Amino acid sequence: MFLAYVAHKNFTLYQMDVKSAFLNGLLEEEVYVEQPPGFEQKTIGDKVYNLKKALYGLKQAPRAWYDTLSQFLTDNGFTKVDSLKAKWTRTLFRIQDVESILLVQIYVDDIIFGSTNKELCDKFSNLMQGKFEMSMMGEMTFFLGLQVKQLKDGTFISQTKYTRDLMKKFGMEEKSSAKIPMKTSVKMDLDADGKAIDQTRYRALIGSLLYLTASRPDITFAVGVCARFQSTPKDSHMTAAKRMLRYLKGCQQDGLWYPKEGGFKLIGYLDSDYAGCRVGRNSTSGTCQMLGNRLVSWFRKKQNSIATSAAEAEYIAAGSCCAQVLWMRQQLRDYEIEEKEIPIMCDNTSAFAITQNPVLHSRTKHIDVRYHFIRDHVEKKDITLEYISTDKQLADIFTKPLCESRFEELKHELGLIELS
Repeated sequence: MFLAYVAHKNFTLYQMDVKSAFLNGLLEEEVYVEQPPGFEQKTIGDKVYNLKKALYGLKQAPRAWYDTLSQFLTDNGFTKVDSLKAKWTRTLFRIQDVESILLVQIYVDDIIFGSTNKELCDKFSNLMQGKFEMSMMGEMTFFLGLQVKQLKDGTFISQTKYTRDLMKKFGMEEKSSAKIPMKTSVKMDLDADGKAIDQTRYRALIGSLLYLTASRPDITFAVGVCARFQSTPKDSHMTAAKRMLRYLKGCQQDGLWYPKEGGFKLIGYLDSDYAGCRVGRNSTSGTCQMLGNRLVSWFRKKQNSIATSAAEAEYIAAGSCCAQVLWMRQQLRDYEIEEKEIPIMCDNTSAFAITQNPVLHSRTKHIDVRYHFIRDHVEKKDITLEYISTDKQLADIFTKPLCESRFEELKHELGLIELS
């Protein structure tokens, strides 16, 4: 969401690193350490040191560093977002004058900041370098495993380098590429009679692909399905997982595009695949959230309970999507954006009708809770559940394997492109 906002506002993001960050943290508790080897003072016997600042390895070190940095920023006029009613996101700080705003995002010892005014960025850089020993890294190009390209008309996020390394690690450089990550005819199950394979290698592959889903929503469904069989993987499961690598080989340059132009309205999409899991007949929920035409949040999950109808499966997915958009609405308040009556797009008319009918349709406890949860927020006008035709449902890509034409269409709609 942070990157989508700064792209929309045409911020230029810069990056800096705090050298030995944890050593700057002031301790509030009494902490004692023995004299370190090689630095003992024999004249003082067995006495120990009383620490005033944190050391690496102390469990208090991360919190002490955050408290020290937070206090320094607030003393210099920054506002912490927990004072803006978002107490779960305390790493974002802001300072604003009449015409400009400066946003600072903290990730342990890495700091990214940006503003519409270059002078504010320079002042912040000088402020930090005057207090801490810093390494200025210029414009942000690589952060938390993501490659970031800041252009005049938007921001492009990808994991191209990581994808290339993945091809080398699993020996896929000479293999042919695939058009889609999972065939529509594939029905994954336990394959009890299949050939067993090395669990360690299979789990390493799945873990690597899960990390890649941070910028590649197109493989989210396929990775999730293959991840179900990590306890006893078979050769058929490895074949399906390697197909994802073959797919990635043909589109290593793809990433998420956050354009500057366009609206910034929050909208949610939800879908479900009724009884899609062949092992336990659980359904699959898939949701995504867009800010205008920018994809900022997505997930797919096998539902915990077995739904007895397609409408029930869709309604469970609606509950998950509703909770996510409400959380994002609170985050948007950090940027002084107030959202009301957030539309959630659903392609199941039965699930849509449940929120419009005051008669309780629920037959099980978990549906009963979701019914009241969603209906309560509909009545408060926090959200609106709206019907959308299946051919326009963006969340389809998170719940089932698709044909090549439909798959490419949804990739484009989600802003997943190759930057030329």
